[in-house]
Amino acid sequence: MGRFDGRVALITGAASGIGHATATRMATDGAIVVGFDRDADGLAAVADEIATLGGVMTSAVGDVAKREDCITAVTTAAADHGRLDVLVNVAGVVWAEHVSDTTEEGWNRMLGVNVSGSFWCAQAALPLLIENQGNIVNVASNAGLIGQAYTVAYSTAKGAVVNMTRALAMEYAKEPVRINAVAPGSVDSPMSRNFTMPNDLDWTLVQRYIGFRDMAEPSEVANVIAFIASDEASRMHGAIVSVDGGLTAG
Repeated sequence: MGRFDGRVALITGAASGIGHATATRMATDGAIVVGFDRDADGLAAVADEIATLGGVMTSAVGDVAKREDCITAVTTAAADHGRLDVLVNVAGVVWAEHVSDTTEEGWNRMLGVNVSGSFWCAQAALPLLIENQGNIVNVASNAGLIGQAYTVAYSTAKGAVVNMTRALAMEYAKEPVRINAVAPGSVDSPMSRNFTMPNDLDWTLVQRYIGFRDMAEPSEVANVIAFIASDEASRMHGAIVSVDGGLTAG
């Protein structure tokens, strides 16, 4: 028996990185996974991989920054599979730049994907999750817990995810639903591998939050997400769980 047998999980950003790893972990634990991402080819590849492992993943192609796409993904998942039990908001974007180089378009995209997408999916999913005593796991970041130079927009967005998680948990404290978040540090994913810093940065400003350990594998974060989403974490509500190798411990 798998931890998620008979349950349906919608996972955003499922085409790569933490989303891919979480979809694989939860599917092999028995969940019917619905992967939500802009990358249709990436979703298809993940679905094929999961099928070879004996699991099931269907795809919802769309942009989490668009409220209509989030509503469609949630309603389609419930209509196709008869229920929704877990929402994992993984989809995100990140880049580094000087504050003076931040554009309106870039700022809006950063908050649109990282913050608004999580909110719109949660807003659409909550009635279904309450009905099934389900839960939400948001993916924040260590950048949402400490200030970081050259990633002001990203840190702002992930800080918003942290407090959105807490605020949602308080508003739904009397309902049969759990809402939590994980805050990873650096993860060896396509998003991190494509991350670059400004050429003229001051390294003394960033060395303090590089940490002392190697980057995590996506599967290591997925393991924590799967635990929080399972009945084993039944008393967790409003928690922000650091998965950063001690980066924000002191």
